[in-house]
Amino acid sequence: MSSAPTSTRPRHGLAPWARITGLLVCALLTLGPVIWTVSTSLRAPAESFDLPPQVIPTEPTADAYRQVFDQVDVWMLALNSTLVTGLIAAGQMLTAGLAGYAFARLEFRFKRTLFAVVLATMMVPLQVTIVPVFLVLKEMSLTDTLLGLIIPAFPTAFGTFLMRQYFLGMPRDLGEAAMIDGAGPWRIFRSVYAPLAAPGLAIVGVLAFNYHWNEFFRPLILETSTENHTLPLGLVSLQGNLGTGSISVVLAGVVLSMIPAIAVFVVGQRPLREGITSAGVNR
Repeated sequence: MSSAPTSTRPRHGLAPWARITGLLVCALLTLGPVIWTVSTSLRAPAESFDLPPQVIPTEPTADAYRQVFDQVDVWMLALNSTLVTGLIAAGQMLTAGLAGYAFARLEFRFKRTLFAVVLATMMVPLQVTIVPVFLVLKEMSLTDTLLGLIIPAFPTAFGTFLMRQYFLGMPRDLGEAAMIDGAGPWRIFRSVYAPLAAPGLAIVGVLAFNYHWNEFFRPLILETSTENHTLPLGLVSLQGNLGTGSISVVLAGVVLSMIPAIAVFVVGQRPLREGITSAGVNR
């Protein structure tokens, strides 16, 4: 009995060393600015512009970080940012979960048209809507308040789309069995589908936190009082150090503002990865 012929077709894939080299180059290009920022924040101002630049400071010092706390009320700014970002993340998880469930499982008139309108809002730049939002908040006496930053950010078109995909991928039999047992639509959502959609809700929360923690444009337009500034807006005052060559102070403030966002991303990395993968295979 003759053995099956083996294929001699050459493989055109990249060699492992080529793939690893490409990934290392991409990682270096991505992390290079971050490494330079952290390194420069640990240098003395006189060493900030050394040529060629050194990745590792010769004499690391934390003076720049102390100057940041001396010049800016970092704790107040961080508290404002934490309050605003945390409430926005929680609000988006709630609204995205409810809206996604409604578009996926409930039947009502003009459902497809309304969902298309929601998705269309993703193509409207924030700069186009900021003036109408400002006028509405002014009529409600919410300008220059933290609530003025929080409430308009609750609706999320991307979160609604993501949660709709999650609920569409869940079996209908679960809801039908709960309905036979006498559960209503709200009970079915709360007790059956919402716990299964926890990875998707985690994605919405992590992405909302990272985006709004670094948000600058809306606080710049809506907030005028110093006590209502968020961390990115409050750190702008450190730009005055550029005139004296103290770029280390500016970058120290940047490093401080990055720490919470990085921490949230590291903690939520696993549900974020698993949730995006699950959403991608759902119909």
